[in-house]
Amino acid sequence: MKRSNVPTSNVRRRQLLGGFGVAMGLPLLESMVPRRASAAASESESGIPRRMLVAHFGTGMNLHEFFPDQTGESCELKRITKPLQDFRKRMTILSGMQLEHGGGHTGDYTFLTGTKGWSSSGIEGGISADQVVAKQIGGATRFPSMQFSIDRGTNFGNQGLATLSWSENGIPLAAENDPYVLFGRMFQSDDPAAAKMRDAQFRRRGSILDLVTEQAKSMERGVSNDDKRKLDEYFTSVAEIEHQLKRDIDWSTKPKPQPELAGIGDYSVSLTPDSREFDYDRYQKLMYDLVVLAFKTDSTRVITYNVRQELRGGVFPVHGVSKGFHALTHHNNDPKNLDELAKVDEINMRYWRGLLERLDSVPQADGRSLLDHTVLAFSSSAGMDHSRDRLPTIVFGGEALGIKHKTHLRLPEKTPLAGLWHTMAHAMGAQVDQMQDSHGVISELLS
Repeated sequence: MKRSNVPTSNVRRRQLLGGFGVAMGLPLLESMVPRRASAAASESESGIPRRMLVAHFGTGMNLHEFFPDQTGESCELKRITKPLQDFRKRMTILSGMQLEHGGGHTGDYTFLTGTKGWSSSGIEGGISADQVVAKQIGGATRFPSMQFSIDRGTNFGNQGLATLSWSENGIPLAAENDPYVLFGRMFQSDDPAAAKMRDAQFRRRGSILDLVTEQAKSMERGVSNDDKRKLDEYFTSVAEIEHQLKRDIDWSTKPKPQPELAGIGDYSVSLTPDSREFDYDRYQKLMYDLVVLAFKTDSTRVITYNVRQELRGGVFPVHGVSKGFHALTHHNNDPKNLDELAKVDEINMRYWRGLLERLDSVPQADGRSLLDHTVLAFSSSAGMDHSRDRLPTIVFGGEALGIKHKTHLRLPEKTPLAGLWHTMAHAMGAQVDQMQDSHGVISELLS
């Protein structure tokens, strides 16, 4: 996997190409490492698209109320996972998972990348697991991947990342937190004025690419062979951005899908956590319904969703608790704190159950459901008490993609979380020799 060590003080030196969701500028010649991706099938043997969702619940959970005491399909679910009872045969709770550089308050920087993340020497980024998959299968859809979050942007350089996704160059990809905006991107066509503005932006992006390419070429003279090699890598990155621009232009002329909206919430107004009258219940239903709509209309096949940021927020009036989530994690074994800590995620699992129900209600051409053709998982960048191990992790669905469920599977202690990402990539048809610190796919999950 490609990694880049980016000190936070250097980020301001980069130029931004608006609309691409990545930072792009003249290269920091000491920090680039080459990597190329291969192609892979994006559809199952039935010809039905494979889909993938990874979600993150920051700052861990009350593990006393998460992991079953028994293993296998007959295990008794604990309080947090009990709302998922109806899907127990279509899910696997994974105990024993560890994130090598996770835990603490900055584990989200390594959640999907497996890099060292945040350290005293800067922030080491690397391509995230979802982008490894999207790079191989994303060409088939309008959006190679989508980044959902409770917060907009990246919040890079601060505690509590907004996004889970990182580009091949180790740059965090901006997430969106407004269901109104996400719905518009996927399904609303531009009016003539907006289309004219969009075309002007395309021309401007092309001009910026020409400019940075010209500037980089001017640096070729008089540099060492090593720096020349790194400049060649930079030109490759520019070529990839040019390819993305061409892709955007091509898709801009294709009509957007018009989804069935019966039983779907109202996407006509903006709704974000900083809205004056924010309704978390309504918000989560809108966001999870967008996941279903995105997959159902084949707008994208890869989504990440940062449901709860590390360290920040995490509770709303609907949860009915007395403290913020982070404060509750410092429970000191107080029964009330532990009870409320479990209560928050017990409620969150009810929303997750709604997502599973919606996916399962969408039929596919082979007579199975959208849930069968979607592999989805959630975990955290911390266990209990900010540990880096015993991560609360469950994988769901994907039976049509070769996933075989156990309800509760106890893996060896300190099994790398990347093993789950490796398994999901395999189910998506991506060709991956090595995924971060994974020891390989989790064979018990594959039929």
